[in-house]
Amino acid sequence: MLDGILPDKVFLPIKNKVGFASLNEIRLRADKPILLSCMGQKYFLGENGKTRNYNEAIFSTSSMIEEVVFRASECSIYSVNEQIKKGYIATPNGIRIGIAGNVIEENGLVKTMTGFSSVNIRIPHEIRNCSLKAYSSIVKPDCVLNTLIISPPGAGKTTFLRDFVWQLSERNLPYNVLVLDERGELNIGKGLGNYADIISFASKKTGFENGIRSLAPNIIVTDELSEWEDLEAVKFASNSGVNILASTHSDSIESFLQKNAFKEIIDEKVFKRYVLLSMREGPGTLEGIFDENFSRIMRW
Repeated sequence: MLDGILPDKVFLPIKNKVGFASLNEIRLRADKPILLSCMGQKYFLGENGKTRNYNEAIFSTSSMIEEVVFRASECSIYSVNEQIKKGYIATPNGIRIGIAGNVIEENGLVKTMTGFSSVNIRIPHEIRNCSLKAYSSIVKPDCVLNTLIISPPGAGKTTFLRDFVWQLSERNLPYNVLVLDERGELNIGKGLGNYADIISFASKKTGFENGIRSLAPNIIVTDELSEWEDLEAVKFASNSGVNILASTHSDSIESFLQKNAFKEIIDEKVFKRYVLLSMREGPGTLEGIFDENFSRIMRW
């Protein structure tokens, strides 16, 4: 999965000493120790695997980072420039590589990025049944309630969405599910089951509008709502009679309620369920489920 992206000096100790089952992120920063995130815990990468001893850490170099970006782009930076302008590269197997460097702007628009100084490689996982604690609060006999998954970055919201779509398929529920995979992270392996149509790398606006008109979905599943345009797409779908399962970044209900872009959606009670995840006991810790009035209906 990562052998075509990482230099051998990084890949081999991960493959031979760490493994991929618990690995969530790999961070390379120029002239800094390589960091691993494993089930919410941070480690340095050493020649003998993960370590908390700074003196045993393998250090990244600028050339390593350039190599990762070049390999991830399949040897053509130009071909993935639209993604690079948004700060990441998505690979076909669902790995997303966040990129830092020098942003080149022209007339207020990002043209590209150069001088790559760090990368954050996020490793997707299929974790079966991770959405089951919330499942019965979302799926009712005649519908799937509009639901927003709220979590800080890396706390399992994408994994939750992926498993939820799979759960619908496993139960042979008669729903056409449209998965809008804007960043290429949701559609990995066989994790979406048998009843999902997938639109990848389109904006929320394009994906919602085209998908509703051409694929007649009952449910749309999408990740990382953030901008006004995203929320307008959600309203368009809801007014078209399509149910929504989506996610957004926030670390609590209180901080979520301060996000101005969501005010109209909240006031109109578009979402009937809010599922709050955290890192408290590792990624995917379920903190609670709330109704459209933000009254807690389940606690853990």
